[in-house]
Amino acid sequence: MTEEKRPFVVMAKPVGSRCNMRFAYCYYLDKGQYSSHRKQSRMSNGLLEQLIKQTIQASPGPAVSFVWHGGEPTLAGLEFYQRAVELQRKHLPPGWQAWNNLQTNGLLLNKKWCAFLKENHFDVGVSIDGSEAVHDVNRRDLGGNPTYERARQAVGLLQAAGIQPDLLCTVNAATVADPEAVYRALEGLGCGWVQFIPIVVRTEHGFSPESVTPQGYGDFLCQIFDLWVHNGLGQMDIQLFAEMARILAGGEASVCWMAPACGRAIVVEEDGGVYACDHFVDPEHRLGNLASTKLEELLESPAQSAFGQSKRESLTSQCRRCPWLKFCGGGCPKDRFALSEDGEPGHYVLCGGLQRLFAHAVPVLEQIMDMSRRGLGPQEIMGRI
Repeated sequence: MTEEKRPFVVMAKPVGSRCNMRFAYCYYLDKGQYSSHRKQSRMSNGLLEQLIKQTIQASPGPAVSFVWHGGEPTLAGLEFYQRAVELQRKHLPPGWQAWNNLQTNGLLLNKKWCAFLKENHFDVGVSIDGSEAVHDVNRRDLGGNPTYERARQAVGLLQAAGIQPDLLCTVNAATVADPEAVYRALEGLGCGWVQFIPIVVRTEHGFSPESVTPQGYGDFLCQIFDLWVHNGLGQMDIQLFAEMARILAGGEASVCWMAPACGRAIVVEEDGGVYACDHFVDPEHRLGNLASTKLEELLESPAQSAFGQSKRESLTSQCRRCPWLKFCGGGCPKDRFALSEDGEPGHYVLCGGLQRLFAHAVPVLEQIMDMSRRGLGPQEIMGRI
């Protein structure tokens, strides 16, 4: 009897780490050094078909997930994604469907792009760091020009086409300086779903100037939470808070960095290289290549299983006894390099910030969830909170 297939996500990098922007906190720009190609190009049509065919074959179905990422994935060109959709239709079994998500900086989006994305039911995430003043501190194009206005226009183009994009906002030294301005700017875009991603970049002498500190992270999240519970219920969903509510309701986090284990979101690079995780694209975590090994075999390999389980098995003693562990799973392994209270290495560097958020927000979330179960609507809940 064969083992039942488990859900997973493929994060496809059709142009590898190539991007039309440069910003100091990007973790992916140097990953092209690991490509087997002398110079990164666009994923070939043959490799694209193998990727789609093998992803479908490895999936339990009936929905098959594809996340198109980068670098900047729109550099692959619209025709690349038109071909991808054709190949998905060719290889999907009857009754199955593809779920496509495009994560973009928005600079290349136009009406033609948006019409295609709408027609083919793509979910779209746009990276935008809150307000114009904050965004343009770090997010500049190759010529050094600001990009906020173009990102904002991309959001508007998507909305005009009938797509409500998700917003991805980093939490860095600039954003934590004015949480309310960041929140109001994101709220003003009217998108309804926001992810906050902390920036931690290690250097020889500590951390980069763009990195967020544990205290800054905790302060920022607490202020965002307060703004949300008094102004945003029923209008804007914030991924971290939604995941916390999911856990309070008895579920398990669906976001990898918060889950007890990981390893079900693998990367396929433009040369066919398969890696354990988006944050671990390096020779040590290269699982193989689609040209020589089936995707399912790599996904279920001992190396990938060990990678996923190490998230749980490598917890520090402080993590294991922490009352908030179920909410964060010990944090993302890429940022487990601090010393714990006991002096153990491998502790999550932003632990203090998350502890502050959980202590501040969980009691309020419990009240909100209780009132919601009793039939109160968002406006009434916000009035009582």
